[in-house]
Amino acid sequence: MIQAGTHQFGPDNASLSVQTGRTGAAAKAGHDLVMLVTAWKGSLVVGEDPGATRIELTADASSLRVQKGTGGMQALGEDDKANIHQTIDDEVLKREDIVFRSTRVQDEADGSRMAVEGDLTLRGSTRPIAFDLALGDDGALGATVVVTQTNWGMKPYSALFGALKVLDDVDVVLEAHVQSR
Repeated sequence: MIQAGTHQFGPDNASLSVQTGRTGAAAKAGHDLVMLVTAWKGSLVVGEDPGATRIELTADASSLRVQKGTGGMQALGEDDKANIHQTIDDEVLKREDIVFRSTRVQDEADGSRMAVEGDLTLRGSTRPIAFDLALGDDGALGATVVVTQTNWGMKPYSALFGALKVLDDVDVVLEAHVQSR
């Protein structure tokens, strides 16, 4: 059980990352990426009344930085990472903040997780999304949220005349710690 109150998160005390995969005839030429979101803030407000719990998160879309690229014909160099960053800014997320606000947070009976529903705004489009927030006995919080780009009107990035594509489903991973009761 998480202690009642407001818990603040950001790059100083938690981790928020985006993980992409690849597909297409030339998929072996590309890389599966893990990108760290370096400018973001989130809050978990836990009320005495379980129905009062809410979650909010805002991320600077231009703050994604490639941490790891696996696969591919050759290792990612610094120029490759800079090009990926530029492409995300100019073509994929277009420097628009990403915002999540919960509309419903429900503790599961065993206390091991919360079922979260809310609205995600991505590239100017707001749509509902749901995920589970896992709660560890030591105050660990974790969630993997699958974001299907086309649900937000985004065309997954492609290269080599469409022979190499980023998968439509992108994983957003949050890892944090809070005070537990």
